[in-house]
Amino acid sequence: MPNVRPLRILVVDDDPAMVGAITALVGQDGHQVITAYDGLTAVRRFRDESPDLVLLDLAMPGPDGFSVAGQIRASGNVPILILSGESGEGAKVKALEIGADDYLTKPFGRQELLARIAAVMRRVDAAGGPAGGGSTLQAGALTIEPGRHEAHVGDILLPLTATEYRLLEALVRAGGDVVPHARLVRAGWPSEPNPDLLWLKPHLARLRAKVAAAGGPAVVAVRSVGYRVEAG
Repeated sequence: MPNVRPLRILVVDDDPAMVGAITALVGQDGHQVITAYDGLTAVRRFRDESPDLVLLDLAMPGPDGFSVAGQIRASGNVPILILSGESGEGAKVKALEIGADDYLTKPFGRQELLARIAAVMRRVDAAGGPAGGGSTLQAGALTIEPGRHEAHVGDILLPLTATEYRLLEALVRAGGDVVPHARLVRAGWPSEPNPDLLWLKPHLARLRAKVAAAGGPAVVAVRSVGYRVEAG
């Protein structure tokens, strides 16, 4: 199975069992899942969460998958993989014409889903990727390299755990904006269905100390809201 960098994946399906199954399948590879069960929520969560990839069903309450795919595609180049029970050629052609990158018919196996994700992300990265996708991220002297899963301050490689790296990447991707506690905990523990907000404080304390010791930007706590990186 090709190695794929950890992704923030928006999973959109009106069947909670299917969402749970997909979450379990991709969570084993370290991907973070954002969920939506209808079209309106899908568009809102896409705008709020800035995912790297969208896994989208077609039949759902409110705006259907075709409408959601069109709105997502109009806002940028984030890859869209349709996961649908509709196997007819017409649905596939319409989805691809709207801007979907691939189409996978239900039911499907874990290996096929992960292979399709890997193929879509290879195409995206080869084309330069969506904004912020696999590109190097910068916050002052701090550099994040998603492809290598590494963070540097100048020439110093930060000795981060996998969880600390995911938290730091989520903070740097926000570009100085506050990242709410709930979003951070999902970024830090993507395979946990109900991560505890209490886990954040000790991990952020260690992360902040490591970044500060290397001369990097401050990771600032915003009381009762979240954290942000001060790059200036």
